[in-house]
Amino acid sequence: MKRYIIFAAIGPFIGGFLLLLATTYQSGYWTETNSGEVTKLFVVFVKSLQYNYLFGLVPSLMFAAVDDILMHVRRIPPVLRMLMVGVVAFIGAALTYASHGSESGAVQFILYGLVGFIPGVITSWLAHKYAEELYVPAAPASAQH
Repeated sequence: MKRYIIFAAIGPFIGGFLLLLATTYQSGYWTETNSGEVTKLFVVFVKSLQYNYLFGLVPSLMFAAVDDILMHVRRIPPVLRMLMVGVVAFIGAALTYASHGSESGAVQFILYGLVGFIPGVITSWLAHKYAEELYVPAAPASAQH
């Protein structure tokens, strides 16, 4: 359960910020970067935070389910699991966002893919660090006296 809470709390926050950065870059808004423009970016991020959770909660929980399934496969080490969740999130985000609009290409595909990859890897790492419970096999019935 902790795993899903970690993904639900942190995934939309990071993903929403990265999506804002990607769309800001793609729109050409960062041609002149100064402190006023950075302040505007953070103001927009704070104002849109509720929508990040509204639209990012379900995808984050889907990636949590992928992480949870992969955690139960004993042959997959944690680092590989984190990368696998990141790749699934990369593909999901890239296919969701990158194919829309007049500009489509490798840069757009990679930028929007990173919107999924980075939160996927970070939340998977945090879930590994804080939510994994060690598996302790039950003692045989004959050993319980």
